[in-house]
Amino acid sequence: MKKLYVREDKSRRPSDLGAGAFVTFPNLKPSSTSISLRLPNLVLAQIKVEAHRRGVPYQAHIKSILADALTKR
Repeated sequence: MKKLYVREDKSRRPSDLGAGAFVTFPNLKPSSTSISLRLPNLVLAQIKVEAHRRGVPYQAHIKSILADALTKR
């Protein structure tokens, strides 16, 4: 009969958070810009259905549609 050896899961151990240091990144800028966009309800519903079918969030799906349209120009 074989014996089963399991490694210790170190992720469950308590860690010493007091040993860390606070760091700031003053020059870090967001890589994207938030916008507001009005769409007809039917269009948004169709986008959400397609995004669900592909298994991606609908906002990410909208970004990919826009990116594809810009690269095909």
